[in-house]
Amino acid sequence: MGRTHNFCAGPAALPEPVLARARDELLEWQGQGASVMEVSHRSKAFESVAREAEAALRRLLNISNDYAVLFQQGGASQQFAAVPLNLAEEGAAADYLVTGQWSKKALAEGARFVEAHVVADGSADNFMSIPDSDVWSEQGGCYFHYCPNETIGGLEFPNVPETLAPLVADMSSTLLSRPIDVSKFGVIYAGAQKNIGPAGLALVIVRRDLLGKARASCPAVLNWDNAENNGSMYNTPPTFAIYLTGLVFAWLEELGGLAAMSAINERKASRLYGLIDESSFYHNPVDRSARSWMNVPFTLADSALDATFLEEAESRGLMNLKGHRSVGGMRASIYNAVSEASVEALCDFMHQFEQRYG
Repeated sequence: MGRTHNFCAGPAALPEPVLARARDELLEWQGQGASVMEVSHRSKAFESVAREAEAALRRLLNISNDYAVLFQQGGASQQFAAVPLNLAEEGAAADYLVTGQWSKKALAEGARFVEAHVVADGSADNFMSIPDSDVWSEQGGCYFHYCPNETIGGLEFPNVPETLAPLVADMSSTLLSRPIDVSKFGVIYAGAQKNIGPAGLALVIVRRDLLGKARASCPAVLNWDNAENNGSMYNTPPTFAIYLTGLVFAWLEELGGLAAMSAINERKASRLYGLIDESSFYHNPVDRSARSWMNVPFTLADSALDATFLEEAESRGLMNLKGHRSVGGMRASIYNAVSEASVEALCDFMHQFEQRYG
C-alpha cells in the first residue's frame, strides 16, 4: 500500500527521514553490534544520545539553564498527578482553567491531591471558545494549570495567560509547532506522540526554583528532583523513544528550527480552514480567535454522509479523519510531520466530495 496521508491525533505521523534512519540503524547502531534498544542506558554511547537530545531541545526552544529538562515515562496523563505532587503540599490549593477534555481530565486527577479551584469552565458552549479572562476567578494557589491546545475540540489559546501563580501548561499537542517563550512558564509538560516522538515518553521542562517542593508522599518515580538528579535515569528510561525523539529534534534543526516549522504549520492550517470557511458544506465550530493549528475538527452539512466521506477518504489514502467519539464529525490533525502535500491532498478530496454530494 505504501505510505498514506496520516491525520491521526496520536500516536501521530513521524517524519519520514526519521523513520528511514531508524530503519537503517535498527539492527546495528553506531558500531555497537546491537540495536539502540539493546544497549545499556548507562553506556557512554547511549548517554551521549540522551545528552544530545536534551541539548537539541534546549536549542530549539531557547531553554536557559534556569530550567531542568526531564525525559519521563508514562505520557502526559501521568503528569496530571506529578504536577500537584511536585508543586503543592498536602491541603494546598491550585488554579485550573478548563477549556476542553484534556484540561478537564487534568482537573479531575489534580483534585485528588490539591484543593483544585476552577478559574473558569468553557463547557457552557461545549468548549468552542476560551472564557474571557475578565471573568476568571484566579485565587493564586501553588500553580495555575491550563492546556494551550485542546486536541479533541481543536481549541487553542492565541496567547499565554498572565497569572498570579506559576503557569503550568500541558503542551502535548502543540509543543515544537512554533517558537514559544519558555520563560513565561513555571512548568511545561508534553506527551511525545504528537510532534515529539513515539508514545510512552513525556517531556517536562521545569523552572529550577520549583524543584525541591515535592511532598513526602510523592512516589520516587514521579519525583522531578529524582529525575533531575539522575539525568532522567532514576530508573531505566524509554531508550528507543529518547533515541527517536533526538532524531526528530535533529530533523527540526535541519529544517530551519521552529521559525521555519511555524511558517509551514501556519500555511497548512490556513489552507484547510480557508477551504472550510469558503464552503457551505463544511463547518468548523470553534471560535475563529481560538482555532487550533494542530487539530482541525469539522462537520458535514449532512451527517448521514459521514461514513461515505470516511470510506472514500481512506480509498484515497487519507487516513484517521474520524472525529473523537465525544465530538463526532471529522478531525484532521496536522502536526509537524504531516506535510503540506498531505494537507493539499485532503483539501482536493474535500472539494471534490462537496461537488459530488453538496
